[in-house]
Order: sequence, then C-alpha cells, then structure tokens
Amino acid sequence: MSILEKIQKQRSSLSTNGVKILDFILEAPSSIGSYSSQALASKVGVSQSSIVKLTQRLGFKGFTAFKLAIIEDLGRKQAILEPERPIHNKIHSDDSSQTMAQKLIQEKHHALIATTNAIDYSEFETIISLLNRANRIQIVGIGGSALTAKDLAFKLLKLGMIALSEQDSHVQIATANTLSVGDIQIVISYSGNRKEILVAAQTALEKGATVIALTSTKKNPLRKIASYCIDTIADERQFRSSSISSRTAQNVVTDLIFMTLFQSRSDTAKLLINDISSSIDKVR
Repeated sequence: MSILEKIQKQRSSLSTNGVKILDFILEAPSSIGSYSSQALASKVGVSQSSIVKLTQRLGFKGFTAFKLAIIEDLGRKQAILEPERPIHNKIHSDDSSQTMAQKLIQEKHHALIATTNAIDYSEFETIISLLNRANRIQIVGIGGSALTAKDLAFKLLKLGMIALSEQDSHVQIATANTLSVGDIQIVISYSGNRKEILVAAQTALEKGATVIALTSTKKNPLRKIASYCIDTIADERQFRSSSISSRTAQNVVTDLIFMTLFQSRSDTAKLLINDISSSIDKVR
C-alpha cells in the first residue's frame, strides 16, 4: 500500500483542518515538493501548526519527512509505470504473445539446465536414501513455493510415503513441533530468508529432524539451518511479476526427487500408483 493510500485511510479520523489539508495534498500530490509548511498553510488557509500536527498524527516526525515520503512514493510509482521497464524480467509490455512465449521458454530452459547442472549428485543420493528411510516428511513452502510443496507431497503420497504439507505458516510451525529423529523436513524457499520458513526449519532441527532446503545459491539464513541444501538457480535479478523461473527450478528438483524415489521403489511403487488410479477411477 502506498503512502497516499495509507494517509487517505485515516481521513475520517482527522479534524476539519486536517481533512482540508489532506484533500488539498491528495488533489495534486506531485506539487507537494514545491511547498514549505508555511507556504502550504497559507495556500490551504490554515495555521502552520495545523500542518505540523497533521503530519505528526499521520506518523511522521514533521512536514519535511512527510513531504519526502510522498515524493519517494511517487517516484517509485513512476518507475514502475515507465514504458521501458519490463513487466517480467526481459518481457516488455509491447511484446507479442509469440515473443513472450519464446522469452519464457528461454527463461525456464535456463533455470532447468542451470539447476540440474548444479546438483551435487553424490549428496543427492544421500538425500534420497534419507527420504526412503524417513518416518514422516514435512514439506514447507509459502507463496509460489507452497504450490511446489503441495505438489511434491501428493507425489510422495502416491509412493506410500507419509508426506505432510500445509500452506498456513502457523500450521507448518505446529507440525514441525511434532517431528523427531527419523523425520525429514523439506523446506522450499528461493530467498531463504522468510521468517515463517526459518522458524519452522529451526523448530524441526531442534526436534531432531533432518532439514533439507531447496533454495538459491546466495548466502541466506535457511542455508545455515539446513542439514543439506539443493541449489535452485533462476534469473530473477531483474523486475519480476511472479516467481516463474524460481518455481521452474524448484519443480525440476522436486520432480527429480519423485522420479528417483519411484525408481528405487520400483515394483511396489508401480502397484501402489495403479491401485490409487483405480480407486480414483471409481469416482469418475
């Protein structure tokens, strides 16, 4: 929410003079930079102290801080609306659907290749071995990563593995509290610095569970907590509208985990998946 939207929400709680000042500012916010508190008071027809009191009531130290906040807010908005600014990474507003498709393919292809090339397959086999022996597996993720987490949980359930995945961060932390030695928590977070994720991971570690992180190669708090890390590589340094390439990188790792576990469980997994498909067919 922008500064202007925040202060507008407080309009009903202001005095008559406060409303008068606020309405004048909201009518032409871009002109606020040319006023001093004295000049603005004269223009609106109120006292200079009314200007100062209003800005303090709105949560600012004074008129100067208030003015700078609005100027910065307008500057950010203007930068976002800049015609030359991409709407996502290298995709621009005037790109054709075909061009967007090609750019998305390139972005996703890079994430897939870079991520699979970066995997330490010796350590990956260790992770698969741990997952195969796990009593329970909790899969944690929020936002776009929550979709990847839920997808992996469903795939592991089809292999007969006890996989838990909830999107609510409070439930994730509560579930982490129930883990113990022999359990595994898979944490999916590209940034690796979301507080909810870190609390869940630290809780699982303290309970004796093994924490496996799917995260970016950058140094982040999650990497310090995790027992094992699988790097996910995505080109998201520029403006992004969604976690497209990072989720692509996450998905190729989780699909590889599923296929490797499927391979190791071979005939048993095939029979179980067939039974699940047969049961689902009964409700169609």
